[in-house]
Amino acid sequence: MKREKVGHMFNSNGRSKLKTMLRNSTAAGLAAVIVAGSVPAMIVPAYAEAVRVEAPQVPSFADVVSAVSPAVVSVRVQSNVQTAQDESNFQFGFGGRGFEDLPDDHPLKRFFKEFGMPGPDARPGQKPNRPRGEGRLRPTSQGSGFFISEDGYIVTNNHVVEDGAAYTVVMNDGTELDAKLVGTDARTDLAVLKVENPKQKFTYVQFAADENMRVGDWVVAVGNPFGLGGTVTAGIISARGRDIGSGPYDDYIQIDAAVNRGNSGGPDFNLSGEVVGINTAIFSPSGGNVGIAFAIPASVAKGVVDELIKSGTVERGWLGVQIQPVTKDIADSLGLSEASGALVVAPQAGSPGEKAGIKQGDVVTAVNGETVKDPRDLAKRIAAFAPGTTVDVSVWREGKSMSMKVELGELPKDQQASAGSTTPDKTAPSTEQALANMGISVAPAEDGKGLTIVDVDPDSDAADKGLQAGEKIVSVNNQTVSTADDVMKVIDQAKKDGRTKALFQVESQNGSRFVALPIDQG
Repeated sequence: MKREKVGHMFNSNGRSKLKTMLRNSTAAGLAAVIVAGSVPAMIVPAYAEAVRVEAPQVPSFADVVSAVSPAVVSVRVQSNVQTAQDESNFQFGFGGRGFEDLPDDHPLKRFFKEFGMPGPDARPGQKPNRPRGEGRLRPTSQGSGFFISEDGYIVTNNHVVEDGAAYTVVMNDGTELDAKLVGTDARTDLAVLKVENPKQKFTYVQFAADENMRVGDWVVAVGNPFGLGGTVTAGIISARGRDIGSGPYDDYIQIDAAVNRGNSGGPDFNLSGEVVGINTAIFSPSGGNVGIAFAIPASVAKGVVDELIKSGTVERGWLGVQIQPVTKDIADSLGLSEASGALVVAPQAGSPGEKAGIKQGDVVTAVNGETVKDPRDLAKRIAAFAPGTTVDVSVWREGKSMSMKVELGELPKDQQASAGSTTPDKTAPSTEQALANMGISVAPAEDGKGLTIVDVDPDSDAADKGLQAGEKIVSVNNQTVSTADDVMKVIDQAKKDGRTKALFQVESQNGSRFVALPIDQG
């Protein structure tokens, strides 16, 4: 009875009360009423808020950028170098030459001159027969640079200002200033400009002590890619000491910050606002950024820039020897415990090295007691000395170390490192004797000096080391040879001395080099 009464009461009075509550709840703006079992419950709705994540914040580069940006400029270069393209972007090519480069008796050139007309690649409005480029400067390149002094000295790349006749620097606030060229150094791709008649003091930056740089450190690149104006990118130092084959002093920093055309000459900063590198090259199959950029390190740039400001040029010490790396095979053939140093292929006639007694086949192991790691290291060490400096050069010769004093000369202006190979003349006299265990056949050279390689077994170590028919063997283990018997005598002696390889000096159209070949076969 009681249960039925209770149920009856809920069904009548309870239902009407619930309706009243719902009606009141709706009027009051409540969202819902949930009945759990027989007990009704109400939930107050929560209105949505904007998402906010509480997480550690990555340090910003904004303070660095704000401080250094006034010191970074765009460099615009004008030149009167002749081109074969007119202002309407039509280009005429005459076998790769411009109209004015054609011979005077060329039919097309005679035609235009006969009728007093300008050439087909002349500028619009140009007077008849006026040489192109005369009396007018044209924009030829654009890059980046940065102030290193308050009175207006600017550092940039040599390849940015090369062939320039007028230079304009554009500051980050748009101010344009004329500049003059102070000096250039093609070997390190550096140049210095100076604002002419400065009327203000400039915000400038300084070079970092790059011995403190580590792979993985942050760098901020500031420059003017594609002429868009000041642009900032960031990345890390990916590697140090990169050799990209641009010259004997390669010692680049590799960074992964986005560097593109127009960034050349622009600085890379550490988080203290100091210049750690100067952008000079990128590796890019497409021509755009792929995250591999190369910068001249501050330690290299500072010395060069100081000399350019002082005298407009850079003087470097000169040893005057042709050198090549010491491989493990070459080290074994010479009895060296480590594959380090620089192997002298030949001293140049009249050079400081030759005068001091350095000979072909010597391995330069140290300069002033400091170990030489490889040919690039030797070149950098010698170049760091002023011409006329006397240095102690340690060499490895005939199984022992010796030292000699060398008074360095001045590196000639046109001194250049050479590399590459050409196909030699493969015609040769009949074979005298085959050094079959080495994979080469030789015959006496026509000039009586050395042995001409007649044939090389393609499956031999000699072929793997690049020996080719037509090249000439002039010495083995630094002993001159003129017959195959001479070669075998030297090799037999090397075997008795416990050597497993012999050092062959080979001459080709590209010069001389050393190659180590195994002699423990057969």
